[in-house]
Amino acid sequence: MYKTHLSDTAQPAHAAPGSDEHVAAVQLSSLTKSYGAVRAVDDLTLRVERGEIVAVLGPNGAGKSTAAEMILGLATPDAGFARVFGLDPLAAVRSGRVGAMLQSGALLADTRVIDILALMSGLHAHPLDVSEVIARAGLDGFLKTKTDRLSGGQAQRLRYALALLPDPDLMILDEPTVGMDVEARREFWRSMREFAAAGRTVLFTTHYLDEADAFADRIVVLAEGRVVAQGTGDEIRSRVAGRTITLAAVGIDPAALRTLPGVVAIVRVGARWHLHTTDSDRTLRHLLRDDRARDVEVTTATLEDAFLALTTRPDATQGAIS
Repeated sequence: MYKTHLSDTAQPAHAAPGSDEHVAAVQLSSLTKSYGAVRAVDDLTLRVERGEIVAVLGPNGAGKSTAAEMILGLATPDAGFARVFGLDPLAAVRSGRVGAMLQSGALLADTRVIDILALMSGLHAHPLDVSEVIARAGLDGFLKTKTDRLSGGQAQRLRYALALLPDPDLMILDEPTVGMDVEARREFWRSMREFAAAGRTVLFTTHYLDEADAFADRIVVLAEGRVVAQGTGDEIRSRVAGRTITLAAVGIDPAALRTLPGVVAIVRVGARWHLHTTDSDRTLRHLLRDDRARDVEVTTATLEDAFLALTTRPDATQGAIS
Protein backbone atom coordinates (compact mmCIF):
# COMPACT_ATOMS: atom_id res chain seq x y z
CA MET A 1 0.00 0.00 0.00
CA TYR A 2 1.61 3.24 -1.09
CA LYS A 3 1.65 6.37 1.05
CA THR A 4 -0.84 9.14 0.34
CA HIS A 5 0.95 12.13 1.81
CA LEU A 6 0.96 13.92 -1.53
CA SER A 7 -2.76 14.65 -1.19
CA ASP A 8 -3.40 14.48 2.55
CA THR A 9 -1.01 17.14 3.81
CA ALA A 10 -2.01 20.76 4.14
CA GLN A 11 1.46 22.09 3.30
CA PRO A 12 3.88 21.19 0.49
CA ALA A 13 6.57 18.88 1.82
CA HIS A 14 9.41 21.35 1.23
CA ALA A 15 7.67 24.53 2.37
CA ALA A 16 10.10 26.73 4.24
CA PRO A 17 8.98 28.06 7.61
CA GLY A 18 7.92 31.66 8.10
CA SER A 19 10.64 33.62 6.38
CA ASP A 20 9.65 32.99 2.77
CA GLU A 21 5.97 32.11 3.03
CA HIS A 22 4.95 35.31 1.23
CA VAL A 23 7.49 34.91 -1.58
CA ALA A 24 5.96 33.97 -4.94
CA ALA A 25 6.38 30.46 -6.27
CA VAL A 26 7.59 31.96 -9.56
CA GLN A 27 8.65 35.54 -10.23
CA LEU A 28 9.74 36.57 -13.72
CA SER A 29 10.95 40.16 -14.05
CA SER A 30 11.62 41.73 -17.48
CA LEU A 31 12.81 38.36 -18.74
CA THR A 32 14.31 38.47 -22.24
CA LYS A 33 15.88 35.72 -24.35
CA SER A 34 16.99 35.73 -27.98
CA TYR A 35 18.37 33.04 -30.27
CA GLY A 36 20.23 34.85 -33.00
CA ALA A 37 17.82 37.29 -34.60
CA VAL A 38 14.78 35.61 -33.01
CA ARG A 39 13.45 37.20 -29.80
CA ALA A 40 11.87 34.16 -28.10
CA VAL A 41 10.92 35.96 -24.86
CA ASP A 42 10.52 39.72 -24.81
CA ASP A 43 10.50 41.66 -21.49
CA LEU A 44 8.29 39.05 -19.81
CA THR A 45 7.06 39.81 -16.29
CA LEU A 46 4.88 37.28 -14.51
CA ARG A 47 4.14 36.30 -10.91
CA VAL A 48 2.72 32.90 -9.90
CA GLU A 49 1.53 32.63 -6.32
CA ARG A 50 1.99 29.57 -4.12
CA GLY A 51 -0.82 27.08 -4.57
CA GLU A 52 -1.91 28.66 -7.85
CA ILE A 53 -2.58 26.64 -11.00
CA VAL A 54 -1.60 28.66 -14.08
CA ALA A 55 -1.96 27.68 -17.73
CA VAL A 56 0.21 29.38 -20.35
CA LEU A 57 -1.26 29.48 -23.84
CA GLY A 58 0.22 30.75 -27.06
CA PRO A 59 0.82 29.79 -30.68
CA ASN A 60 3.98 27.98 -31.70
CA GLY A 61 6.93 30.31 -31.22
CA ALA A 62 5.20 32.41 -28.55
CA GLY A 63 7.97 31.71 -26.03
CA LYS A 64 6.19 29.20 -23.77
CA SER A 65 8.91 26.53 -23.76
CA THR A 66 11.74 29.07 -23.56
CA ALA A 67 10.15 30.68 -20.50
CA ALA A 68 9.78 27.24 -18.88
CA GLU A 69 13.45 26.48 -19.56
CA MET A 70 14.53 29.71 -17.84
CA ILE A 71 12.33 28.98 -14.82
CA LEU A 72 14.14 25.63 -14.56
CA GLY A 73 17.61 27.12 -15.04
CA LEU A 74 18.08 25.25 -18.32
CA ALA A 75 18.50 28.53 -20.22
CA THR A 76 20.06 31.80 -19.11
CA PRO A 77 18.14 35.03 -19.79
CA ASP A 78 19.82 37.79 -21.78
CA ALA A 79 18.17 40.32 -19.48
CA GLY A 80 15.91 40.29 -16.45
CA PHE A 81 15.74 37.44 -13.97
CA ALA A 82 13.70 34.46 -12.76
CA ARG A 83 13.21 33.43 -9.13
CA VAL A 84 11.58 30.26 -7.81
CA PHE A 85 10.49 30.52 -4.16
CA GLY A 86 12.88 33.46 -3.98
CA LEU A 87 15.80 31.31 -5.13
CA ASP A 88 17.89 31.12 -8.26
CA PRO A 89 16.14 28.52 -10.47
CA LEU A 90 19.00 26.00 -10.32
CA ALA A 91 19.13 26.25 -6.52
CA ALA A 92 15.38 25.60 -6.31
CA VAL A 93 15.66 22.57 -8.60
CA ARG A 94 18.63 21.13 -6.71
CA SER A 95 16.77 21.46 -3.41
CA GLY A 96 13.96 19.25 -4.75
CA ARG A 97 11.34 22.00 -4.72
CA VAL A 98 10.69 21.79 -8.46
CA GLY A 99 9.55 18.93 -10.68
CA ALA A 100 9.44 19.26 -14.46
CA MET A 101 7.83 17.37 -17.31
CA LEU A 102 9.26 18.65 -20.59
CA GLN A 103 7.81 17.66 -23.93
CA SER A 104 11.25 17.05 -25.39
CA GLY A 105 12.74 15.48 -22.26
CA ALA A 106 15.02 12.59 -23.22
CA LEU A 107 14.71 9.20 -21.53
CA LEU A 108 17.54 6.76 -20.89
CA ALA A 109 17.75 4.50 -23.93
CA ASP A 110 17.24 0.73 -23.72
CA THR A 111 16.34 0.87 -20.01
CA ARG A 112 13.32 -0.59 -18.22
CA VAL A 113 10.84 1.84 -16.73
CA ILE A 114 11.21 0.39 -13.22
CA ASP A 115 15.00 0.69 -13.40
CA ILE A 116 14.82 4.36 -14.42
CA LEU A 117 12.53 5.09 -11.48
CA ALA A 118 14.83 3.33 -9.02
CA LEU A 119 17.88 5.13 -10.39
CA MET A 120 16.32 8.60 -10.39
CA SER A 121 14.76 8.15 -6.96
CA GLY A 122 18.23 7.79 -5.50
CA LEU A 123 19.20 11.23 -6.79
CA HIS A 124 16.62 13.14 -4.72
CA ALA A 125 16.94 14.18 -1.08
CA HIS A 126 13.31 13.51 -0.12
CA PRO A 127 11.77 11.39 -2.90
CA LEU A 128 8.26 10.01 -2.93
CA ASP A 129 7.98 6.25 -2.57
CA VAL A 130 8.43 4.70 -6.00
CA SER A 131 5.25 2.65 -5.47
CA GLU A 132 3.25 5.86 -4.98
CA VAL A 133 4.75 7.42 -8.08
CA ILE A 134 3.91 4.31 -10.11
CA ALA A 135 0.29 4.42 -8.96
CA ARG A 136 -0.14 8.14 -9.55
CA ALA A 137 1.38 8.06 -13.04
CA GLY A 138 -0.38 4.84 -14.07
CA LEU A 139 2.78 2.91 -14.93
CA ASP A 140 1.77 -0.53 -13.62
CA GLY A 141 1.14 -2.02 -17.04
CA PHE A 142 4.59 -1.41 -18.52
CA LEU A 143 7.14 -1.31 -15.69
CA LYS A 144 9.34 -3.92 -17.38
CA THR A 145 9.12 -2.30 -20.82
CA LYS A 146 12.26 -0.65 -22.14
CA THR A 147 12.08 3.00 -23.07
CA ASP A 148 12.72 2.31 -26.76
CA ARG A 149 9.45 0.37 -26.92
CA LEU A 150 7.19 2.86 -25.15
CA SER A 151 4.33 4.52 -27.02
CA GLY A 152 4.17 8.32 -27.04
CA GLY A 153 1.55 8.32 -24.30
CA GLN A 154 3.50 5.85 -22.15
CA ALA A 155 6.65 7.95 -22.49
CA GLN A 156 4.69 11.01 -21.34
CA ARG A 157 3.42 9.14 -18.28
CA LEU A 158 6.98 8.13 -17.43
CA ARG A 159 8.09 11.77 -17.72
CA TYR A 160 5.26 12.69 -15.36
CA ALA A 161 6.43 10.03 -12.88
CA LEU A 162 9.98 11.41 -12.98
CA ALA A 163 8.61 14.90 -12.30
CA LEU A 164 6.72 13.59 -9.25
CA LEU A 165 9.73 11.79 -7.76
CA PRO A 166 11.25 14.75 -5.86
CA ASP A 167 7.86 15.44 -4.18
CA PRO A 168 8.04 19.02 -5.48
CA ASP A 169 6.31 22.20 -4.29
CA LEU A 170 6.17 23.45 -7.89
CA MET A 171 5.41 21.39 -10.99
CA ILE A 172 6.37 22.73 -14.44
CA LEU A 173 4.55 20.92 -17.25
CA ASP A 174 5.35 21.62 -20.92
CA GLU A 175 2.56 20.22 -23.16
CA PRO A 176 2.04 17.33 -20.70
CA THR A 177 -0.71 15.43 -22.50
CA VAL A 178 0.76 15.40 -26.01
CA GLY A 179 0.57 11.82 -27.33
CA MET A 180 -1.98 10.70 -24.72
CA ASP A 181 -5.39 9.33 -25.71
CA VAL A 182 -8.58 10.76 -24.21
CA GLU A 183 -8.68 8.33 -21.28
CA ALA A 184 -5.01 8.88 -20.44
CA ARG A 185 -5.53 12.64 -20.53
CA ARG A 186 -8.47 12.33 -18.13
CA GLU A 187 -6.44 10.20 -15.71
CA PHE A 188 -3.49 12.57 -15.93
CA TRP A 189 -5.56 15.59 -14.90
CA ARG A 190 -7.26 13.60 -12.13
CA SER A 191 -3.80 12.88 -10.73
CA MET A 192 -2.74 16.52 -11.13
CA ARG A 193 -5.81 17.70 -9.20
CA GLU A 194 -4.77 15.43 -6.33
CA PHE A 195 -1.25 16.84 -6.51
CA ALA A 196 -2.48 20.44 -6.45
CA ALA A 197 -5.02 19.80 -3.66
CA ALA A 198 -2.17 19.82 -1.10
CA GLY A 199 -1.44 23.48 -1.87
CA ARG A 200 1.26 22.85 -4.43
CA THR A 201 1.81 25.12 -7.42
CA VAL A 202 1.31 24.03 -11.04
CA LEU A 203 2.47 25.96 -14.11
CA PHE A 204 1.68 24.27 -17.43
CA THR A 205 1.72 25.04 -21.13
CA THR A 206 -0.79 23.44 -23.46
CA HIS A 207 -2.36 23.64 -26.89
CA TYR A 208 -5.56 22.07 -25.52
CA LEU A 209 -7.70 25.07 -24.62
CA ASP A 210 -10.29 22.88 -22.89
CA GLU A 211 -7.59 21.71 -20.45
CA ALA A 212 -6.64 25.27 -19.58
CA ASP A 213 -10.26 26.29 -19.13
CA ALA A 214 -11.14 23.30 -16.94
CA PHE A 215 -8.03 23.04 -14.77
CA ALA A 216 -6.35 26.44 -14.39
CA ASP A 217 -7.10 29.12 -11.81
CA ARG A 218 -5.58 31.64 -14.20
CA ILE A 219 -4.75 31.62 -17.91
CA VAL A 220 -1.82 33.61 -19.32
CA VAL A 221 -1.78 34.19 -23.08
CA LEU A 222 1.60 34.79 -24.75
CA ALA A 223 2.27 36.11 -28.23
CA GLU A 224 5.71 36.92 -29.63
CA GLY A 225 7.29 36.42 -26.21
CA ARG A 226 5.02 38.84 -24.35
CA VAL A 227 1.90 38.57 -22.18
CA VAL A 228 -1.09 39.80 -24.18
CA ALA A 229 -3.81 38.77 -21.72
CA GLN A 230 -4.29 36.99 -18.41
CA GLY A 231 -7.18 36.07 -16.12
CA THR A 232 -9.77 33.34 -15.72
CA GLY A 233 -11.27 31.69 -18.79
CA ASP A 234 -14.32 33.94 -18.49
CA GLU A 235 -12.13 37.04 -18.16
CA ILE A 236 -10.13 36.05 -21.25
CA ARG A 237 -13.34 35.52 -23.21
CA SER A 238 -14.66 38.91 -22.08
CA ARG A 239 -11.60 40.56 -23.65
CA VAL A 240 -13.06 39.72 -27.05
CA ALA A 241 -16.40 41.41 -27.57
CA GLY A 242 -18.70 40.35 -30.36
CA ARG A 243 -19.15 37.08 -32.19
CA THR A 244 -17.38 34.75 -34.57
CA ILE A 245 -18.54 34.07 -38.13
CA THR A 246 -17.24 30.94 -39.82
CA LEU A 247 -17.59 29.95 -43.45
CA ALA A 248 -16.19 27.50 -45.97
CA ALA A 249 -12.78 28.64 -47.18
CA VAL A 250 -13.06 27.43 -50.78
CA GLY A 251 -13.15 30.23 -53.33
CA ILE A 252 -13.08 33.09 -50.83
CA ASP A 253 -10.42 35.80 -51.05
CA PRO A 254 -9.04 36.45 -47.54
CA ALA A 255 -8.10 39.98 -48.54
CA ALA A 256 -11.78 40.72 -49.13
CA LEU A 257 -12.76 39.19 -45.79
CA ARG A 258 -10.35 41.47 -43.93
CA THR A 259 -12.10 44.56 -45.33
CA LEU A 260 -15.57 43.57 -44.09
CA PRO A 261 -16.98 46.03 -41.53
CA GLY A 262 -16.54 44.96 -37.91
CA VAL A 263 -13.88 42.30 -38.60
CA VAL A 264 -10.95 42.56 -36.19
CA ALA A 265 -9.26 39.18 -36.76
CA ILE A 266 -9.34 36.47 -39.40
CA VAL A 267 -7.78 33.03 -39.26
CA ARG A 268 -8.09 29.84 -41.24
CA VAL A 269 -8.74 26.70 -39.20
CA GLY A 270 -8.84 23.59 -41.37
CA ALA A 271 -11.24 24.14 -44.26
CA ARG A 272 -13.01 27.15 -42.74
CA TRP A 273 -12.36 30.85 -42.24
CA HIS A 274 -13.02 32.22 -38.74
CA LEU A 275 -13.87 35.93 -38.66
CA HIS A 276 -13.99 37.65 -35.31
CA THR A 277 -16.27 40.65 -35.52
CA THR A 278 -17.49 43.37 -33.17
CA ASP A 279 -20.63 43.88 -35.29
CA SER A 280 -21.84 40.55 -36.64
CA ASP A 281 -25.00 42.03 -38.26
CA ARG A 282 -23.03 44.48 -40.40
CA THR A 283 -20.39 41.89 -41.22
CA LEU A 284 -23.05 39.38 -42.32
CA ARG A 285 -24.90 41.89 -44.48
CA HIS A 286 -21.75 42.64 -46.45
CA LEU A 287 -20.51 39.05 -46.46
CA LEU A 288 -23.74 37.62 -47.89
CA ARG A 289 -23.50 39.94 -50.88
CA ASP A 290 -20.73 37.63 -52.05
CA ASP A 291 -22.28 34.61 -53.78
CA ARG A 292 -19.16 32.59 -52.97
CA ALA A 293 -19.87 32.61 -49.21
CA ARG A 294 -20.96 29.10 -48.24
CA ASP A 295 -21.95 27.33 -44.99
CA VAL A 296 -21.97 30.53 -42.96
CA GLU A 297 -22.41 30.18 -39.17
CA VAL A 298 -22.48 32.71 -36.33
CA THR A 299 -21.49 31.79 -32.77
CA THR A 300 -20.75 33.62 -29.52
CA ALA A 301 -17.09 34.07 -28.64
CA THR A 302 -15.38 31.03 -27.11
CA LEU A 303 -12.00 30.74 -25.42
CA GLU A 304 -10.63 29.57 -28.78
CA ASP A 305 -12.03 32.67 -30.47
CA ALA A 306 -10.44 34.87 -27.82
CA PHE A 307 -7.14 33.05 -28.20
CA LEU A 308 -7.18 33.56 -31.97
CA ALA A 309 -8.13 37.22 -31.68
CA LEU A 310 -5.43 37.90 -29.07
CA THR A 311 -2.59 36.04 -30.77
CA THR A 312 -3.28 36.53 -34.49
CA ARG A 313 -1.91 39.57 -36.29
CA PRO A 314 -4.64 41.64 -37.97
CA ASP A 315 -3.34 40.71 -41.44
CA ALA A 316 -2.92 36.98 -40.69
CA THR A 317 -4.68 34.59 -43.04
CA GLN A 318 -3.37 31.25 -41.82
CA GLY A 319 -3.53 29.64 -38.41
CA ALA A 320 -4.22 26.43 -36.55
CA ILE A 321 -5.48 25.25 -33.21
CA SER A 322 -4.46 21.79 -32.06
